[in-house]
Amino acid sequence: MTIRRLTDLADPATAHRIVLKVGSALLFGSSGKPDRAWLATLVAEIAEARQRGQQVIVVSSGAIALGAAKLGLPKRGRGSLADAQAAAAVGQIALAGLWSELLEGHGLTAAQLLLTLEDLEDRRRYLNAAATLGRLLKAGAVPVVNENDSVATAEIRFGDNDRLAARVAQAARADAVMLLSDVDGLYDRDPRQPDATLLPLVEGVTEAVHAMASGKSGSGLGSGGMTSKLQAAEIASRAGIALAIVNGTHRAPLARALGGEIGTLFLPVRRDGARKAWLGGRLRMKGTLTVDAGCARALCRGASLLASGVTGVDGEFVRGDPVFVRDQQGRPVAQGLTEYASSEVAAIKGRRTEEHQALLGYAPRAAVIHHDQLVLL
Repeated sequence: MTIRRLTDLADPATAHRIVLKVGSALLFGSSGKPDRAWLATLVAEIAEARQRGQQVIVVSSGAIALGAAKLGLPKRGRGSLADAQAAAAVGQIALAGLWSELLEGHGLTAAQLLLTLEDLEDRRRYLNAAATLGRLLKAGAVPVVNENDSVATAEIRFGDNDRLAARVAQAARADAVMLLSDVDGLYDRDPRQPDATLLPLVEGVTEAVHAMASGKSGSGLGSGGMTSKLQAAEIASRAGIALAIVNGTHRAPLARALGGEIGTLFLPVRRDGARKAWLGGRLRMKGTLTVDAGCARALCRGASLLASGVTGVDGEFVRGDPVFVRDQQGRPVAQGLTEYASSEVAAIKGRRTEEHQALLGYAPRAAVIHHDQLVLL
């Protein structure tokens, strides 16, 4: 059975394993203190889902805001990287304790898992995280995941928990992701406009869909916005995972969204294999290869990327690094793991394979990016 509508997310036959993302603005409301009454209703809904036979993973923001309040830091702890890291170190204890206390009230055991971007970008560490999530769920725990902001820097962090939730869903082989937001879902224009229309179902995140989004977080607490949620939907889609954006500002938000079918459900339009889904979900690329029109068409037919089709090389990378592939108009075509360093690609770009040995001084590899290490965007 496949997910086709929001109500399917409450059915263990279609959504046996779900990832639930909760943002800072919902946890704290306008008071600046944890909204325990609201969170208690959400935890009760998680307990109900468990009783129905569903497994739930929570991706929870809030550590920086909690820690900043305890330490008395300005700008909610986001005045500097050092402040954010210190606030996260203090706040993560309080955040984990809050979830643990409320889940324990329903006989559920919380498990804390802190991840950095590197943990899900490196293949070996990604598989380790996946194994840990699987074992926790099998043992009956509710994993509560957050970005490890106490050690993450601008270069090695997700920056928002929307995309983290999608990557966690990939690692856990979840059926669906639910992003709790401060709006009912994706609208065809700014939802503050009187003629804005809520889109209940989206099949494929296209350029037109991206144009509807704003990258701003209205609360000032979060770090995402609708743009990050659409990026999360793209990541989930590559792994065949449905993603829903629903309004979390109400009491018992899951019942309101699923019972009333109020929200936006993004249906996956593809189901890449596990490795290609991981590759397609990577967020940090080391460089960009520009290809000609013929090469772009060949890649879309499943071919490997050959040096003869490369017209430009940007960035510095080594063999095995992930790189973007774009056409000559700058449009994304694919991304993959390169077989050559950037200096080597620059030397052989636009040249036929039989010329490579003389240019490089060694026998060439079959392709710049083999099709097994490449995923279309």
